[in-house]
Amino acid sequence: MTIFRNIIITCSFILLIIITACSDTADDAPEPPAEVSVSEQNLLRAMELTDNAIASHFTGDGMAMARYYNPYTGVRSDEKGSIWMYTSAIEAVNAILHGLEAQKDHGNAALHSEHFNRYSELLYKLYDNADYYLGTFQLVSYTQTREWSVYGVNRGGSKGSAKVEGIENVYDDQMWLIRELLEAYKLTGNNVYLQKAEYLTAYVLDGWDCTRDANGAELGGIPWGPGYVTKHSCSNGPMVSPLVWLYELYKGKSDEVTYSYIDAADRQTRLTMQVKKSDYYLDFAKKIYAWQKKKLLRADGVYDDMMGGCTPGSPQTETVNGTTYRKGTTCQDRVGPAITYNSGTMLSGSADLYRVTGDNAYLDDARKLSDATFQYFAKLGQTKAGYYTYDISGFRNWFNGVLMRGYVDVYPSYGTVGDYIKSFQQNLDHGYDNFLYKGFLPTNLLVGWSRDNGNNKTEAMFNFAFAAEYAVLSRYELEHGNN
Repeated sequence: MTIFRNIIITCSFILLIIITACSDTADDAPEPPAEVSVSEQNLLRAMELTDNAIASHFTGDGMAMARYYNPYTGVRSDEKGSIWMYTSAIEAVNAILHGLEAQKDHGNAALHSEHFNRYSELLYKLYDNADYYLGTFQLVSYTQTREWSVYGVNRGGSKGSAKVEGIENVYDDQMWLIRELLEAYKLTGNNVYLQKAEYLTAYVLDGWDCTRDANGAELGGIPWGPGYVTKHSCSNGPMVSPLVWLYELYKGKSDEVTYSYIDAADRQTRLTMQVKKSDYYLDFAKKIYAWQKKKLLRADGVYDDMMGGCTPGSPQTETVNGTTYRKGTTCQDRVGPAITYNSGTMLSGSADLYRVTGDNAYLDDARKLSDATFQYFAKLGQTKAGYYTYDISGFRNWFNGVLMRGYVDVYPSYGTVGDYIKSFQQNLDHGYDNFLYKGFLPTNLLVGWSRDNGNNKTEAMFNFAFAAEYAVLSRYELEHGNN
């Protein structure tokens, strides 16, 4: 019995040691990561991608942006990004700030407190150094001759020294900046952003072809740039939504703007009048939208790229009552191909115009264009079973993000696009879950990286496009309860 009792005591002692050891181990073990919503996960991924892209593509106090970076080799290209590419970084930061504001509004104040200020500071730094693309020139337009300080395609050697005359600047680059400047103003309340946005808006609308045809109607349309005559989807559609936002900012206020136009009776005399800013901006939004719909909407329901076959074939001037003006341009040929962003801007434009006017014609346009674009651009199973493939040739990775944003803008009035939006979430997640490398996603989210490390350079604007998409989807998931 004594031996048996000793065995029991010994076993009990050993069991106590094991239990104690297990208890100590459990106390020392790290807590399992808390689950986060799809919305928060999207935003965290957007910040991760943006932070890595900023660190790898930008150098120096002047924020010079390398167009390419290869995460496998660590090589940054000598080629600098254009102002359009540079603006993609601003777009990503604005989208993140919007996402952080939405998180705060829905109870996640900690995430907002941790990150909002640093991204606000980054936003200001990006805008400040965008001045390396800024330059000044004198432009003869349809109604006046005036000196302008605008953004050139290419970066200059110092702030304000960029080449901007003729084909060195294009109107769509100013439009993408106007959009982001207004977003920045709404997020920060910094009036500098609003002032710059309105200045560039005046420049862009000065490019509207207000010359008259034989019936006294405006020819309409904004050419690609002051050095061009072709009138593009990308130099018209992107301006619709920012004009609606400006209308909303000035609605109910007495602020006025001087509006220049050509007399419809004699089709030559240049006139000016004072109009309320709210009316001016909304009328122009409607006018640009109507021009693009009339001129560039295809029979299959998506938008072509531009109007070509123009007369005259290059910018010309004419003298009216002793003053020189730009001559109007008549373009006859609708030219493709259909590209996602040309329809995406019109989706956003129709959604915004419907929101502020209540005109069901815009809602009808949004519904038809949403369905037509998804049918035309999204190819189920073309690359991977169960996933939708979008063409990513050329700059289309960024273009496709504009289409996705259009769907998000349309969603509140047409829930069907929820399925279309889901295709972008799935593609991003597939790329992130399977191919993320050192904080970068491959150009092809469904295929991954090249086996040859030297071929794995990434476009800065694609890295920022993926980040912006994740941030937009974060806000969408939070505000529409899909998580």
